[in-house]
Amino acid sequence: MFIFIGMITVFGAVLGGYTMHGGQIMALNQPFEVLIIGGAALGAMLISTPLSVIKGIIAQIKGVLGGGLKKKDYLELLVMMFEMFNIARKDGLIGLESHVEHPEESEILKKYPKFLKHHHAVAFFADTMRVIISGAVQPHDLDELMDGDIDAIHEEETRPSDALNSVADALPGLGIVAAVLGIVITMAAIDGPPSIIGQKVAAALVGTFLGILGSYGFVGPLAASLKHRLNDSKQYLTCMKHALLSFHKGVAGVIAVEFARRSLYMEVRPGFTELEDACNATKKQ
Repeated sequence: MFIFIGMITVFGAVLGGYTMHGGQIMALNQPFEVLIIGGAALGAMLISTPLSVIKGIIAQIKGVLGGGLKKKDYLELLVMMFEMFNIARKDGLIGLESHVEHPEESEILKKYPKFLKHHHAVAFFADTMRVIISGAVQPHDLDELMDGDIDAIHEEETRPSDALNSVADALPGLGIVAAVLGIVITMAAIDGPPSIIGQKVAAALVGTFLGILGSYGFVGPLAASLKHRLNDSKQYLTCMKHALLSFHKGVAGVIAVEFARRSLYMEVRPGFTELEDACNATKKQ
């Protein structure tokens, strides 16, 4: 929602100021300049970016438009882990095997759809629980193992925003390319009437304008938005890490999820009583 508001604000401020100065909107209608800049930017991205990263860009942009993680999503995560830890308390670690081996088929995990949609989180939870169930890893080694996993996931998820940021950096230069081509066309018509020459120079300058505006007004901020969203994703995994590590140390499930709750930003952190009530509700089901 805020992305669209931001885009409208950029357009409104730039075009509004331009028209207030007496500028003509139709003078900015230069489709060939858009073709040169947009086509060159797309081609450069295809040259420099693997297909998997391009798919990641599309997926992450869809994720940004769909809204990020909210307090209720973290509450769902904490309650899910509490319920899983409770199973281990009642049935032993062996009781978790069926849920860990096939998370998508687990009757408990099916109650937490937001978690199941986060594929990295599901794999992180399942793989870590497998290690815990094996009993072959000490807590400090598990801590290091999870840190390495989180860093690898975060680095992989950062590649699309880095690629998009590279496009943003290139757009001003591509705008200059379009402007230079426009000047070449102008020079070829230098013996024409001043009005025609003026139109061609204006078209060339629009190329520079579009490149700079596209970079600093749209693509660059979009890449920054993706990075902010990735920090939320990393916090989601880090929250899980604190709960899993505490559980492996033998801490009670309710305290393990409290460790995880305290690792969250205040804006998405459920209250102590809120979490306690949600966890108690699972015991009555």
